[in-house]
Amino acid sequence: VQLQASGGGLVQAGGSLRLSCAASLRTVSTSTMAWFRQAPGKEREFVAAIRWRGGSTSFADSVKGRFTISRDNAKNGVYLQMNSLKPEDTAVYYCAAGGDVILTAMRAPSSYTYWGQGTLVTVSS
Repeated sequence: VQLQASGGGLVQAGGSLRLSCAASLRTVSTSTMAWFRQAPGKEREFVAAIRWRGGSTSFADSVKGRFTISRDNAKNGVYLQMNSLKPEDTAVYYCAAGGDVILTAMRAPSSYTYWGQGTLVTVSS
């Protein structure tokens, strides 16, 4: 399974970006998909996830109400719409794919088997 993240860039605070993750095979329709991020000098942290079974979503408190996650099974893609961006959202964003991840485990990096290469998001103040 290969994951290719794209859509990062430089944006001013308050702006929006849409990240995309293209997956090989039929990954999106059979996996729990997630976005994580890692800022310089910090640990990788959970951002959002969407289960393949039922489409349940989960968001980190820091992005709730500003970010949305969606998937397109036909295109085998997962998307992260980021609105009202803040300088503290600056990080490398990674998409990840896991199996049938239970709701309580969606935020754990260890629940995901495959990882993309990351795309850099920089939010200027």
